[in-house]
Amino acid sequence: MAAVSTNFQPTPGLKTPRFAGIPSFMRLPILELDSPESSSVDIAITGVPFDGGTSNRPGPRHGPRQLRDLSTMIRTTHPTSGVNPFSLVNCADMGDAPVNPMDLMESLDLITDFYRRISDANITPMVAGGDHLISYPVLRALGRDKPLGMVHFDAHTDMNDAYFGGSKYTHGTMFRRAIEEGYLDPKRVVQIGIRGVQYKSSDFDWALDQGVRIIQIEEFFERGVKSVMQEARDIVGSEETYVTFDIDAIDPAFAPGTGTPEIGGMNTFQAQQLVRELEGLNLVGADLVEVSPPFDPSGGTAWVGVSIMFELLCVLATACDRRKSVISG
Repeated sequence: MAAVSTNFQPTPGLKTPRFAGIPSFMRLPILELDSPESSSVDIAITGVPFDGGTSNRPGPRHGPRQLRDLSTMIRTTHPTSGVNPFSLVNCADMGDAPVNPMDLMESLDLITDFYRRISDANITPMVAGGDHLISYPVLRALGRDKPLGMVHFDAHTDMNDAYFGGSKYTHGTMFRRAIEEGYLDPKRVVQIGIRGVQYKSSDFDWALDQGVRIIQIEEFFERGVKSVMQEARDIVGSEETYVTFDIDAIDPAFAPGTGTPEIGGMNTFQAQQLVRELEGLNLVGADLVEVSPPFDPSGGTAWVGVSIMFELLCVLATACDRRKSVISG
């Protein structure tokens, strides 16, 4: 994979101290979507500061800002694959999606429009949430012409029907909506790390009836990373696939700053290994959600989050580079 000529490089940590300057995602230039320079962008790292879908403990609306701050510690080159995503493709911080914290449905429309514009510009989104509901408008933008496959790392299925007697759009219902509305192909959806006590089994039952593959944490620990991810790769195949990573997939011993923690989860190294096994898939976007700074003001959870974002960025960059090679070849 040949490196590309680019002006969009992170500010070197040995030139400007990492604690200095205005924080951006991974110290990249901040570009407006309508700016002339945006036409050269391959991957847009963006935030969605919204948690209007949260059912209990709020706070992920502050996630993108803390994730940006902690991401200044990210360097350029992956330690095992050797991938430098910033040399492979053009990456930039393209700001935050607009939201209306007073109006959930308007926010979903605003976020959808933002990512539709990114998709129409042939830019691949790397998204920082926000609560997990923000995945829904991103999928609505990316999957509007053809349903996507999805690899989903989480403690929860997020396949419930409604909360509080009729609320259809929450951080625990959005993947059911995305399947019902045709943005996800349920037979190409795999959920990994699911655990914790339940309200009832209806979310599992509905998802399984649609063809979703649910790999609970017990099965993950029994089989291991390689076996589970080989099955995941087989399920999504070679067609377009989205990746969503809820920080509560990781055990709260390692990532306590989240609204709905569940004990008995994976550790941070297992999370890295899982994402690395996405290499080679036809990835068209990814998100990292549910980092809630009020529950970990130290920034430790955000550091875990941006480290997983870098892992996702590396596999997104190689997928982007392959697509560009096919178009140019």
